[in-house]
Amino acid sequence: MVATSATARDGWSSRTAFILAAIGSAVGLGNLVRFPAEAGANGGGAFVLFYILCIVLIGLPVLLCETLIGRHGQAAAPESYRKLAVESGASKAWELVASLGVFSAFLVLSFYCVLGGWVLYYIGTFGADLVATGVSGPAFDGLSYEEVDALFPAMISNGIVTSLLDILFLGITLLFVARGVSGGIEKVAVYLMPTFFVLLLGITIYGFFGGAMEQTFAYLFTFEPEKLTPEVMLAAVGQAFFSLSLGVAGMVTYGAYVGRDVNLAGTSAIIAGADTAVALIAGLCIFPIVFAAGLAPNGGLGLMFQTLPHAFQEIPFGSLIGLAFFVMVAFAALTSSVALMEVPTAWVIDRFGLRRGAAAGLVTLGAAVLGVLSALSTGVLSGFHPLGFIPIFEGMGTLDALDGLTSKLTMPIAALLTSVFVGWIADRRLVDSENGLSGGLHLFWRFLVRFACPLVLAAIMVFGVIG
Repeated sequence: MVATSATARDGWSSRTAFILAAIGSAVGLGNLVRFPAEAGANGGGAFVLFYILCIVLIGLPVLLCETLIGRHGQAAAPESYRKLAVESGASKAWELVASLGVFSAFLVLSFYCVLGGWVLYYIGTFGADLVATGVSGPAFDGLSYEEVDALFPAMISNGIVTSLLDILFLGITLLFVARGVSGGIEKVAVYLMPTFFVLLLGITIYGFFGGAMEQTFAYLFTFEPEKLTPEVMLAAVGQAFFSLSLGVAGMVTYGAYVGRDVNLAGTSAIIAGADTAVALIAGLCIFPIVFAAGLAPNGGLGLMFQTLPHAFQEIPFGSLIGLAFFVMVAFAALTSSVALMEVPTAWVIDRFGLRRGAAAGLVTLGAAVLGVLSALSTGVLSGFHPLGFIPIFEGMGTLDALDGLTSKLTMPIAALLTSVFVGWIADRRLVDSENGLSGGLHLFWRFLVRFACPLVLAAIMVFGVIG
């Protein structure tokens, strides 16, 4: 069933298309890099168990809040919030919560595509290496460890290369968003997400037979209760929240295209479950290869762009596996960037009445300007600190500052206020007609939304500011 709105925007052709698109929105670099690094650095099994608990008790309830607001409103995120607020007898000012989410999505899009450009660079690097060295050999045959290690800093310091790659990745994203929901965004999800899962499972199976799987299980899943400290628990909550891409109005926007025949509670559970499964499998995909090469895992982007290339340098079929890995990452990054671009594009369409192509182009232009500043912040503009007047962003370049602003402030605030809006402000009958829950499960969800989610999200924000 296709959802329609007053702005005549099209909708998903099926429930499956919506699920794949929503999973694609959530699955990204955070699942493939951040989760394995966070799990390893924060207590292994204790972190993983608490992370799954947080997905169920915090992430999933807020995810359902966002999708039900979108489907009820059948419009861009601010208009959907406004409609539910007015029908609930509340102030139209609640639409500002969604506006904050739209703003966050635009900011994240601007620097996320810079990282997507880096992935394209490594696809080209491994592709060229595969042609030069053949299929069966290790990657970068003939290059020293130091030469491979130098690839990443050399790339990010080259402002022309990173800027062009950022614009290229933005352009690819624009091609799909400009074609609409069923004609473009849905195509990304229906074709790229299954291919992503095939590549992820294929590389994981390779690691199972050719990597250090036993060491990986010990690293990720050894449960030591004494390691479950308050800091580890807060890290798990933050990872669960950001893994589902909450607080950027993405699920509100995607929810607006969902037909009335779709049960949002069950669908949200599938989305959260798939996102969590990808995060867990990512650890089983990456670390067997890293440990088999005798390397220590690094956190953050260093794991993907420096540690893994060294690992591919040490294993058979390294060039082929490396190319497949970065193609897989590119697919995940693209499905996420498409969702991020759709959020402000839908707002521009509804707010200014522009055609989709013009609206998406306008968003792309703005994101390109900020993106180039982010791309240059690791090189010639490394001394430019746009938010340096705020103590917690002091010394940060554009990319790090935008990342910090969204992850520590704007996204948690938007998600917190969404919980308050659904739990305390919105008319209960309207909410109950959309959420697809009943009985004790419905009462439990309402308790989580009204009390647990706001408190935990407030803790994430406070810790992000003072910690």
